[in-house]
Amino acid sequence: MPRPSLRRMFEKPEAASFLILLMAVVFFAISNDRFLHPLNLTNFFAFLPELGIIALAMTLLLTAGEFDLSVGAVFAFCPVVTLLITQHAGLPMEISLLIALCLTAFIGLANGLFVTRLAISSFLVTLSMLLIVRGSTLFATQGFPLDSLTSESFLRPLLVGTIEIGSVRIHASLLWFIALAALFHYILNRSQIGNWVSAIGSNRNAALARGVPVNAVKTGLFITVSLMAGLAGMISSLRISSASPVAGDQYELEVIAMVVVGGTALTGGRGTIIGTVVGVLLIRIIRNGIVLLGVPGLAFNIFVGAIILTMLIVHGAISRNTSRS
Repeated sequence: MPRPSLRRMFEKPEAASFLILLMAVVFFAISNDRFLHPLNLTNFFAFLPELGIIALAMTLLLTAGEFDLSVGAVFAFCPVVTLLITQHAGLPMEISLLIALCLTAFIGLANGLFVTRLAISSFLVTLSMLLIVRGSTLFATQGFPLDSLTSESFLRPLLVGTIEIGSVRIHASLLWFIALAALFHYILNRSQIGNWVSAIGSNRNAALARGVPVNAVKTGLFITVSLMAGLAGMISSLRISSASPVAGDQYELEVIAMVVVGGTALTGGRGTIIGTVVGVLLIRIIRNGIVLLGVPGLAFNIFVGAIILTMLIVHGAISRNTSRS
């Protein structure tokens, strides 16, 4: 009995990612004694949620067979709009953020409608939206960062407040990431929406025949991804007290890498929030670890590319073995 159970566990798409994560932690901990230092852990857990929150929503979108390349631009757009409204309209930051989030939701809505109603590839639609949103943000700021995120607001303690756990400082954003991970895990695995998402990604026509509201579900997922990107961007800006129009550059590729490395199928139909959490940890640990080892930051993409390729090979082998048994 134990052997079949163990085999089923290792056939799960996130199992291989988890093993590589453990090996990475052991390797970097042995290679550099600063890796587990409280200051490094504080910095690590501060950066982790910002891409992780986007990756959680991207998991559902990828499971449905679509993806969004505009999230990096939306990451910068939301805090910049929030600050511009606060500065020029004199509104409280909370109201400005609400308006900015409505605009990010509209970006997601536009993505969803173009993909579902006009049957345009999500790659082309969101790539175009990436350029539009990034260009608009740069034009509105003339390319300069806004560095006046110092006004008193309950948003700061709510989103980036800190607590001390031993010698490690934990930001509230990490708690948001954990809560959202639990929520998205429930949605994907325990709700009717999750069943619809998996059915759409597996076979869109069959899902339509079964009465699944395919267009509404996909559009809702695009809106959710944009909202999570806007929220993550606001968290980042509050943490560093600055809103940069170039923030989030290439984040879209890193987010997709986190999701795919965790075991979600790029072609749709199979998604795992637990795997995405593992993928987020793995990619961030690699980035953190190679910097501590003195590897040039420009070489980071080499490691990420190698990890993604390795995980695709592993997941492909697991899928073939599962289909044979």
